[in-house]
Amino acid sequence: MLRRFVCSALLLLCGFCFSSTLISLHAAEKTARPNIVLCMTDDQGWGETSFNGHPVIKTPHLDDMAASGLRLDRFYAAAPVCSPTRGSFLTGRHPNRFACFSWGHTLRPQEVTVAEAVKSAGYTTGHFGKWHLGSVQANSPVSPGNSGFDEWVSSPNFYENDPYMSHNGMVEQLKGESSRVTVDAALDFMKGAQKKEQPFLAVIWFGNPHLPHEAVDELKALYPNQDPAFQNYFGEISGVDRAMGHLRRQLRDLGLAENTLLWFTSDNGPRPPQFKKDGPRSQATGGLAGYKGNLWEGGIRVPSVIEWPAVIKKPETSDMPCGTIDIYPTVLALTGAKVSHQPTLDGESLLPLIEGHKMSRDKPMGFWTYPIKGHPKRSTDILLALQKQQSPGKPNPPGPVPDADAGSLKTQYSREELPGAAALIDGDYKVLKMENKKGTPKFTLYNLKQDPSEQHDLSKQDPQRFKKMKAALKGWQHSVVDSLNGKDYAD
Repeated sequence: MLRRFVCSALLLLCGFCFSSTLISLHAAEKTARPNIVLCMTDDQGWGETSFNGHPVIKTPHLDDMAASGLRLDRFYAAAPVCSPTRGSFLTGRHPNRFACFSWGHTLRPQEVTVAEAVKSAGYTTGHFGKWHLGSVQANSPVSPGNSGFDEWVSSPNFYENDPYMSHNGMVEQLKGESSRVTVDAALDFMKGAQKKEQPFLAVIWFGNPHLPHEAVDELKALYPNQDPAFQNYFGEISGVDRAMGHLRRQLRDLGLAENTLLWFTSDNGPRPPQFKKDGPRSQATGGLAGYKGNLWEGGIRVPSVIEWPAVIKKPETSDMPCGTIDIYPTVLALTGAKVSHQPTLDGESLLPLIEGHKMSRDKPMGFWTYPIKGHPKRSTDILLALQKQQSPGKPNPPGPVPDADAGSLKTQYSREELPGAAALIDGDYKVLKMENKKGTPKFTLYNLKQDPSEQHDLSKQDPQRFKKMKAALKGWQHSVVDSLNGKDYAD
């Protein structure tokens, strides 16, 4: 009798332990999945932070991130203008693969976005701020909602203070400094996810410091010795910095900071100076050649910092070439997300680098500016026009659906004609193809480690490397054209 009692008790104890273990494993699994917040500014140059040496701009919160996290000193936007880079951010692919050639061009609905991918790992997703990859009307095939985002407070393009936004398709006006209201909208989403004990992906795309520059008085006052134009411009960057500081404090207060990966970067280099002697604007690229719109380093190299206290325990700096094309594969690697049919990727996971391991890039990074013009998108005009046609519970007005043809593959592109500027970065070396007004190409070769300002063409000094990299660039462009013509998509 005693033996039977002891055996029963042991069985009950083992069952309880087994059940407790399962509960503990389930809880550990939930907490192990990091939250992910991906932030990007609009037209902020590589040199336009204090941590990258700007002598005037004040960015204490970004400086603190750089001092405690992983600073990526050779981080590249996939394109020298906004929409294409945003497409690369979401897909891990060069934007020419899906015909997002210039500003105002769209995603293709056939593309797999990072927001769609992480749903397989149980994540809820949100987009906040500038979209610029298609319409923000709810029924558009390339709206944020139809691109994988559960919650979205989005603008068609850049925006200023007190902005109108599309909140899940319904137009609303937010009140306040533009960067702060964007972060506050994202924080509302994060708090909701926390209550549901659900990991989240939040994409925050600021509208600043894009033209026109309209900083609030408090931010302009940070720069009393500057001309009014620079007070507004630098004030907008400091506004982003303060919004990032608010975001970081709130994540700490909510108990989310430790296991949240926070990534900050920009979509392309700064606009060119308006005048020959444009004062502090000369520091915008940190001494790199070129500006927004071209493939010199100043047009595509941008600031980037990653903070993840649970994993990045001490400050690190990397000079490995990496970029916005790497965000998607990195997020998939750290979330365990699965994609059943993955189109060709240009990016690589940076998770080993984030975890503190030595890493070198397996394949070169390609860039290609296809010579097609951008499409103007005036956010306030678009949203006010949409708002007039909306009624409660009915976000979609009658009439044609915006960007209904975004997935069209009717236009087929030549593998032989590869027009426009292009570049390939392989380790320390960069081959650059530029065209004059007649379309005549000129190729040059640079060692970016020794010559980051791209002043010394090495094509004649190192002809073998020059020839090899030119051929590799052409081969990569052929791959891009194959994708552009639809090869990557399932039937």
